[in-house]
Amino acid sequence: MTPAAALAAFESRAAPGKAAGMAVYHKAARVYLGVANPEIDALVRAWRAECTLQDRLALASGLWDSDIHEARIAAAKLLTQARIRPDDTGAWRLIASWVPGFDGWAIADHASIAGQKRLVDDPARLDEVEGWTTAASMWTRRAALVMTLPWAKTPHPKPADLAIRERVLGWAAGYVDDRAWFIQKAVAWWLRGLSKRDPERVRAFLDAHGPAMKPFARRDAARPMR
Repeated sequence: MTPAAALAAFESRAAPGKAAGMAVYHKAARVYLGVANPEIDALVRAWRAECTLQDRLALASGLWDSDIHEARIAAAKLLTQARIRPDDTGAWRLIASWVPGFDGWAIADHASIAGQKRLVDDPARLDEVEGWTTAASMWTRRAALVMTLPWAKTPHPKPADLAIRERVLGWAAGYVDDRAWFIQKAVAWWLRGLSKRDPERVRAFLDAHGPAMKPFARRDAARPMR
């Protein structure tokens, strides 16, 4: 499967009139073909089954570089896998290379889910992610929290997991003065995930930093604890 053939497959599945609505909804300035998510999922499943790892990396890279909405979603889905053998370094490097180009929540979230699995596989990569927390791009800063969500939701954290959790909470504390809506929402998202596992820690965070958060984010973070 080549990127050109994959794009042709998307185009053949485009729903008439859907692309215009997608462009209005997502707002990012790129081409939208009007392909429904189930169609993307079906194509990605077929490609994953027939491609070697190297072929999948090349396909994901080419789809991302097309800057077409559905193609970027598919690129991320091609690399969303708990274990990539024999070596997931190429997958992580490709995902990380996409982060500076994030410009909207939908594509960023799909790529971040792929990134979550690579971070869980090798938490040493968090040193690189920490550098994103001071990036000029709001979307890059946000990705640092979205990609580390597994540590908010770990049901039985080991000491190393707890240390990572505290590290990321430190990043979140540094974000509370950031007025960007998506940053505030990401902080609340992380805290809401954690509240199911450690509500006391969330209460402590909100006691210390809640007054600096936007009211909607503070409410969202506290809601599951009521």
